[in-house]
Amino acid sequence: MPALCLGSLVFLGFVPRPLFTLSDPRRAAVEAIVDEELERGEAWRKLEELCSKAPRRLSGSEGAARAVAWARETLIADGLENVHLEPCLVPRWERGSVAELAVIAPQALAGTKIPVLALGGSVATPPEGLEADLLVVRSFDELAALGERARGGFVLFDRAMDDAAYDPFDAYGGAVDQRSRGAIEGAKHGARAALVRSMTMRRDDHPHTGMMQYEEGVARIPAAAVSTNGADLLARLVAEEEPVRLRLRLDCRTLDPVPSSNVIGELSGRERPEEVVLVGGHLDAWDVGEGAHDDGAGCVESMEALRLLRKLDLRPRRTVRCVLFMNEENGLAGAQAYLAAHEGELARHVFAIESDRGGFSPRGFTSPIEGAGREELAELVALLGRTGADRLFPGGGGADIGALARYGVPLAGLYTDPQRYFDFHHSELDRLEAVHPRELELGAAALASLAWLVAEREAPLPRLPPPAPKNE
Repeated sequence: MPALCLGSLVFLGFVPRPLFTLSDPRRAAVEAIVDEELERGEAWRKLEELCSKAPRRLSGSEGAARAVAWARETLIADGLENVHLEPCLVPRWERGSVAELAVIAPQALAGTKIPVLALGGSVATPPEGLEADLLVVRSFDELAALGERARGGFVLFDRAMDDAAYDPFDAYGGAVDQRSRGAIEGAKHGARAALVRSMTMRRDDHPHTGMMQYEEGVARIPAAAVSTNGADLLARLVAEEEPVRLRLRLDCRTLDPVPSSNVIGELSGRERPEEVVLVGGHLDAWDVGEGAHDDGAGCVESMEALRLLRKLDLRPRRTVRCVLFMNEENGLAGAQAYLAAHEGELARHVFAIESDRGGFSPRGFTSPIEGAGREELAELVALLGRTGADRLFPGGGGADIGALARYGVPLAGLYTDPQRYFDFHHSELDRLEAVHPRELELGAAALASLAWLVAEREAPLPRLPPPAPKNE
């Protein structure tokens, strides 16, 4: 195989790593951060506490309120400055206690239960449930081509995440529209309920929930995720031309929005405290599992980043601010509230990093920065070799910080090994035992290191260009 030229590497999205001498003082700071976290770090302890005290913390729930209180107390105990809550109004949806999908026909499988979870925001079925024949499709176009066949029935959207995609996040992006719009498209064709194959490559009996949408003027029908094994069984029965009839029961409900909060803590800059480097994750999590990877890991990594810098007396030129956002999973109310509360200082936000890809081994950072700014950021990222996060990949920053790009704020996202993320995502499997302490510690060290390197620079990174105007 011929050697790749430099141009090929750039085309593939990698930025070459510069060489550094061991005497580089920046590298010495990174080494100290890594040593401190691996020897005396508290990221794992923090995650244990969060998963124990607030395992199910969907926005508006008692679990979310406990998570907010815990995060505030922990940031204060870590000795951070300006620890406070910033209010936001969040949606409140409750799953209820009933989620049942049962086979009625074929007779040989009558009574078989298919593992199912209501999708976030779904309406309930009548108390007695809904009963209908099943139609299986793999695209909205296929549904439209079948015309009236969906009317009065259930539609299973069964397009699997693409196993051939190297990055599972790309595979997720190619399938998740079924979850978000399945109920809308099904209702347009007269379906009584929408069923969606779970967004995971893993074959098991654990359904994965997530947010779905309704559309003004389109009937609101119940929507639920089916486990991958369950989807395979139903699709096989339909393919064998068996008439498949199911009964679905859900008792979820939407209530009035309720107050909640983002949680903020800072390490003030020694020279330019008015300039801010933001690190953060989202404190809310779905009401199944413990939200350990999504996004307990990102929260404790962000909290630990500031504690490490304070412990090592690595106070940079600029302020490093930890923001734990509320309501990423079903509304982004916390992100919008942050923009409103800090609108007057967004021009002084010099960088923002989000961690929301799970507590797996760090591999680098994603960023939309281009040109000279990308080269400058790549030089800093290349210093993080001991954490494993020393490569810069194409991509964005994350859902909660994404809107900061409109104000020119340079963004980055911690990029972790993606291969098993969707094994756990939005499911009962996302529990503390799914996270490895060593990987979590390396992620915290990587986040702390990049935050310090950017905050300590003499000159800030170049700002992002203004967004292109939307076509009218």
